[in-house]
Amino acid sequence: MSIISATINATDQNAPITSPVGQPKVGIIMGSQSDWATMSAAAQLLADFDIAFECEVVSAHRTPDRLFDYAKSAKGNGLQVIIAGAGGAAHLPGMCASQTPLPVFGVPVKSSMLSGWDSLLSIVQMPKGVAVGTLAIGSAGAYNAALLAIQVLALHDESIATKLDHLRNTQTNTILASPTPGIINP
Repeated sequence: MSIISATINATDQNAPITSPVGQPKVGIIMGSQSDWATMSAAAQLLADFDIAFECEVVSAHRTPDRLFDYAKSAKGNGLQVIIAGAGGAAHLPGMCASQTPLPVFGVPVKSSMLSGWDSLLSIVQMPKGVAVGTLAIGSAGAYNAALLAIQVLALHDESIATKLDHLRNTQTNTILASPTPGIINP
């Protein structure tokens, strides 16, 4: 699949997405299995860019020791960025960030109770000194978290930077090809 075909809405958001071969550069963690429907957008974009990643269910509340072990060992295991998706109280991104020097991008997962607003506010209101980049609620946030991870990696990898430039040019050309509302040019 080319990076041009990367989409926010995967055909089957519950299907597994295979990481490209190699040392994972990005860790994708989520609080529960149900978060995969959202977080798969991040995995798909990384796969489209041929960037190796790993995915884990790591709950801040139900498996705190596992979370701390994951975050503390992430840099030593070769990761360069962590994307953390969480719903409800959404402590996962912040607790992860408290245990690693790596950049952590938090994705608020839409919840049934407050439509993800609770998650967004929990992630975005980090105290001074523990930084978490907070994205939009849902799949758009997961996609953009992967895009930010790609931008970070592109700083030191010309191959990734070239693919990123290609994606941006494709997005621009798509708009320029059909600039009139209601008229889609082939």
